[in-house]
Amino acid sequence: MDIINGRVFWPDTYIKQPHTNPEISPFYDAIIVGGGISGVLTAKALMDEGLKIAILDKEVPGEGSTSANTGLLQYSNDIMLHELIEQIGKKDAVHFYKLCNTALDELEEISQTMLNKADFIRRPSIYYASRKKHKKKIQKEFETLLKFGFPVDYWGSRVLKKKMGFEKSAALVTYNDAEFNPYKFVQELLEQLKERGLHVFEHTPVHVIEDENEAITIHTIAGIFRTQKIIYTTGYHDVPFGKVKGANINRSYALVTNPIPNFEGWHEKALIWETARPYLYLRTTIDNRIIIGGLDDKKAKAPSEKRIQKHTKKLLEELHELFPQYEVKADYLYGASFGNSKDALPFIGEHPEQPNHFYLLGLGGSGTVYSMLGSKILADLVMGRENDDARLVTLDRKNGIKT
Repeated sequence: MDIINGRVFWPDTYIKQPHTNPEISPFYDAIIVGGGISGVLTAKALMDEGLKIAILDKEVPGEGSTSANTGLLQYSNDIMLHELIEQIGKKDAVHFYKLCNTALDELEEISQTMLNKADFIRRPSIYYASRKKHKKKIQKEFETLLKFGFPVDYWGSRVLKKKMGFEKSAALVTYNDAEFNPYKFVQELLEQLKERGLHVFEHTPVHVIEDENEAITIHTIAGIFRTQKIIYTTGYHDVPFGKVKGANINRSYALVTNPIPNFEGWHEKALIWETARPYLYLRTTIDNRIIIGGLDDKKAKAPSEKRIQKHTKKLLEELHELFPQYEVKADYLYGASFGNSKDALPFIGEHPEQPNHFYLLGLGGSGTVYSMLGSKILADLVMGRENDDARLVTLDRKNGIKT
């Protein structure tokens, strides 16, 4: 299934190093299926443990959903903290939010090792009430985040109008969120890891997976791989083994504007999103463009050109409503598959019925943050260490991974 259609922006911002698939080693400590953000972060975490790792990608690493990722990094999730407390309890919900906050710091730390830091820049996030009736929800979330020590502010309509220029009844402002270039991040981290011995295999789809005598044999068009552990980081594609029961795969739309002279009236170039579902999300880029996305619809396959054009027109209208002072047009426009779990938490861990098969599926709007925290959880599990955080995102839940 094609998951992207249209012209994506990020690959035009970075020139990749040429790549040739290496010779297949007789055995790998672990093999990762999928070379996007989740796969590369997992490779780093496992190589930091001293393991010999290979990544198999059926296309080209970073060219799938990573290239369509709009690069907003936030500790707040698609499910508000007060809602998550109702779902899993106060202690676990607050701890999960803190894990996400820590993951942002870890993503920044990795970015600091890269050329131009993968355009990682700390930004505040403005989460506005799409409708007046959402104001109470914003207020409750502000009180909850403040109570548990998260950096947060509440803006009423007057302050929001002064800071941003548009009129909404209220907004939640979170601090120490960030933006980055996901494509640069993946490509530069891949090069670092290849220098350390990572084997990367492009155009290598997995055909057959066999378990035999405590080893796993993987048959591909490039040859046969043998490993002790296999990790699926396939994003919004189907996993080669098992079935995800608790995920909804939809599609989202995005456009990237022409560069504009300045962002007068846009407070600190904050990340912007809203309480409506599906929601709009906006950010700026280092070359003064605006990325706006949203208008999701409930189909998994990448949309047609005609449908992309139709949604692009709507996105431009939404952008004009918020910022009528900017003269913009769409330089890049695309539609892409996007997934979220039914309980708004990622799927991270070992298959409940199949030892040595692991998953990191960071479904949701905070997918990159989930990938970062998930890579640390998987490193512990693969190394045979206990990790109490794993129970929060276990595959063995009502809507998890099934054989």
